[in-house]
Amino acid sequence: MSKCVGCHKEVETKLACPKCMQMSLPPTYFCSQDCFKANYAAHNKLHKIAKQVMEAKAAQALQNGGHRKTPPNGISCDPNEDIKTRLSLPSWARGFGFSGSLRPALLSPKREMPASICRPDYADESEGVSYTEQRDRANNNAIRIYGPKELDCENGLRHACAMGREVLDAAGKALRPGVTTDEIDRIVHEACIERDVYPSPLNYYNFPKSVCTSVNEVICHGIPDYREIQDGDIVNIDVTTFNRGGYHGDLNETFFVGNVDEDGKKLVKTAFECLQNALAMVKPGTLYRDLGTKIHKTATAQGCSVNRTYCGHGIGSLFHTAPNVPHYHKNKAKGIMKAGHVFTVEPMINLGVQADRTWDDNWTAVTSDGKRSSQFEHTVLVTETGCEILTARSNEPVMVWNEDLVSRS
Repeated sequence: MSKCVGCHKEVETKLACPKCMQMSLPPTYFCSQDCFKANYAAHNKLHKIAKQVMEAKAAQALQNGGHRKTPPNGISCDPNEDIKTRLSLPSWARGFGFSGSLRPALLSPKREMPASICRPDYADESEGVSYTEQRDRANNNAIRIYGPKELDCENGLRHACAMGREVLDAAGKALRPGVTTDEIDRIVHEACIERDVYPSPLNYYNFPKSVCTSVNEVICHGIPDYREIQDGDIVNIDVTTFNRGGYHGDLNETFFVGNVDEDGKKLVKTAFECLQNALAMVKPGTLYRDLGTKIHKTATAQGCSVNRTYCGHGIGSLFHTAPNVPHYHKNKAKGIMKAGHVFTVEPMINLGVQADRTWDDNWTAVTSDGKRSSQFEHTVLVTETGCEILTARSNEPVMVWNEDLVSRS
């Protein structure tokens, strides 16, 4: 039985301190709201001390040459090395407790962008920090409204989204058993150069590649490596492009590679339908929080779960900004949709439990039970009467399930 941290009495009904939970501290409990209010000032001193400790650790990490997202050393090798070397485990993975059967391989060296390509503020920053995003997060809670000037100019937001669609289509065409996710990264990287756009993931908080490739139990942020895609894998390709006008366009799709089993096919179709049904709700006056309920009902009807850690986001002149778009039921997202809002919806749907964990490469998010995960994403514009999918295929103004479009062999 736990004890109240205020009066030290044993408590049966646990009232947890929300600040401790927010800071990921060990849970502390109070016996009542009155006890919580009476003792919170003293208890809050612990929060301040914990914050100082966390900030000191973060500062020390920076002094040691690494942002919290910086992948560790010992993870890459030259592409001319023998196959055994390329497929060997990165140093961080030796002895690591994986939740599923997927294992990482080494990475190729970082691919460089020509100096002529316009790039976001974090592209050449040593820690990959976007200071414009940090300033926006600190000083602005408003959701930006985009008009024709920003959307339709030569290198406007529509252009960035169209380029993202072209790049994803090029990457998707290359998928087949035996291709490495590193090869998908090369195709994305070169497709961006050909279109005079920058691959937004590259060096974003030190992400080392130009695209995220998430295989099987990987929920998101998978780092392309020398592992070959296997027959029966499901593979998500997540592309974001940044154009000369200073806009980002973000989308992703999950593909069947070879002979995928029925559970895998059900999962991928369910993820598609979760996004499809959510986008059908997008119009002026819809509460952002209500999308999560529709996604939850769609997923659970098929025996799947919705990851709660990662969410959709505002996008445009910033990679990530307001609004926050959670995908789960009973979320507390703020805001009401208005014409001119631009954001992503990208529900991550799991075959098993919703919980996730992160590999020690500091990026790859996987399901905690090792079961597979799938995702689809679009960047959308709220119009006066509904929504426009800015990252849609040219002949697909609304989402329609077609298994052939996501099947590769």
